[in-house]
Amino acid sequence: MRDIATQTCGFGPFTTIAGKLDGGVLLLCDHASAALPEGYGALGLTPDHFTRHIAYDIGAADLTRGLARRLGAPALMTTYSRLLIDPNRGADDPTLVMRISDRALIPGNARIDATEIETRRRDYWQPYRNAIDATIDAMQEAGPPPAVISIHSFTPVWRGHPRPWHVGVLWDCDDRLARPFLDALAQDPDLVAGDNEPYDGALQGDTMFDHGTLRGLAHMLVEVRQDLIDTPERAEAWAGKLAPMLRLSLAVPEAHMIRHYPSRAASEARLQALRQRRIGETRA
Repeated sequence: MRDIATQTCGFGPFTTIAGKLDGGVLLLCDHASAALPEGYGALGLTPDHFTRHIAYDIGAADLTRGLARRLGAPALMTTYSRLLIDPNRGADDPTLVMRISDRALIPGNARIDATEIETRRRDYWQPYRNAIDATIDAMQEAGPPPAVISIHSFTPVWRGHPRPWHVGVLWDCDDRLARPFLDALAQDPDLVAGDNEPYDGALQGDTMFDHGTLRGLAHMLVEVRQDLIDTPERAEAWAGKLAPMLRLSLAVPEAHMIRHYPSRAASEARLQALRQRRIGETRA
């Protein structure tokens, strides 16, 4: 079981893995850790809650490290539990701070007010999002526009229903990475791949929307079933399996072009307004 002892002062909201800035791909791991900063205790939960998917994506951090090493890619990974604040939700998403997760009441979040949500957003959510933008900017200065790939994991059973997929590929309307990756997965007869399974890849305000869709960068979210990567050795084996397939997706020239696609999560008018706001914030 992972140690959930709160971190001492100096807790940073993300960690980085060095890689080639001109390599054309950035890896993200939004739910890498089950840790909580000092001062939050355990949010009123027992230690076993922090071994579950409600706290972090089991195996995703190890898988991200293995893929970053094989691809020579820079990576950003959060250092705090999604129970504190979810870095893969929009700033105004009502599920940004969960009061109940998979039927578990989170006592430390149950009566949270707007001031505390803003504090967590400022101290933990925003620095991670800023680091993503800064890394993308540096990569665009050093080489071609990078593709952005977010690594997650999902439970093998949900509400009593087994999930058959080994890997899920989540995407919105930009299929530049997702389509060749799904094609590569389909070449392995032993793999069951989900196309926008077990979740839909269209979510306004998530990391792929804000840093992929709005910026016009090729992107996708890759989910691997947790029982397949729940040890460092298993995660390493899956990194070895997936890296060659990702290379095929990244070899597509369109993967390194800025191209704006529509979104199933937002109207065209809303997309244009959000893109204009992003441009204004960049210039400010």
